[in-house]
Amino acid sequence: MKPRILVIDDDPNIAELLTLNLEMAGYDVSRTDDGLKGQALAMQLVPDLILLDLMLPRVDGFTVCQRLRRDKRTSDVPILMLTALSQTQDKVEGFNAGADDYLTKPFELEEMLARVRALLRRTDRIPQAAKHSEILNYGPLTLIPERFEAIWFERTVKLTHLEFDLLHCLLQRHGQTVSPKEILKEVWGYDPNDDIETIRVHVRHLRTKLEPDPRHPKYIKTVYGAGYCLELPSEERANADEAEEISVIP
Repeated sequence: MKPRILVIDDDPNIAELLTLNLEMAGYDVSRTDDGLKGQALAMQLVPDLILLDLMLPRVDGFTVCQRLRRDKRTSDVPILMLTALSQTQDKVEGFNAGADDYLTKPFELEEMLARVRALLRRTDRIPQAAKHSEILNYGPLTLIPERFEAIWFERTVKLTHLEFDLLHCLLQRHGQTVSPKEILKEVWGYDPNDDIETIRVHVRHLRTKLEPDPRHPKYIKTVYGAGYCLELPSEERANADEAEEISVIP
């Protein structure tokens, strides 16, 4: 069965170009040209991936993305935002709305297809990839691939697919600094021009779920100029820290 992709873009030329190239690449494509229709169609079809323009009539792409993330039917569907807005703040807003990736117009079709493949591959990979050689538990952290969840100091934390992949990447090298290039290659499946802002936003989201004080992280640390390091306490230290963690959980 072909993966189904929904294209939501009000520019008929771009929508036609995307549809043609995606179909030639072997995907089943549906498309619509405004935000409200796109939201409804996404909830009806529950596609494998959504290509979402931001500047849409009736309802803008940021709002559509937020609504799809809040709905159980579409909360886990990967969303690739397509937009002419290229400022860092626009990207941050897109990621905060729930996008998995962000592609600025004009773009090369090969790059678009590479990102589509990477998103689809990542979405399907983790539930099937828990190999014996992988680290899924250390100290207070246990990853549950089948449900994209983490057990953190004995409480369950629901993660997005991308947050799970990012945490999984850091866990494999806990105690070591992981460079942005390594993270982008492993988590996103390609190297999107060393876009550190892409990583920074999702690290911030992870910290809000795992850190007692996200503004002063003690577990997911930034190593300035080098990358990120997941510093997990040993089992003995984790037991000592557990009471502290519980005391700050609302």
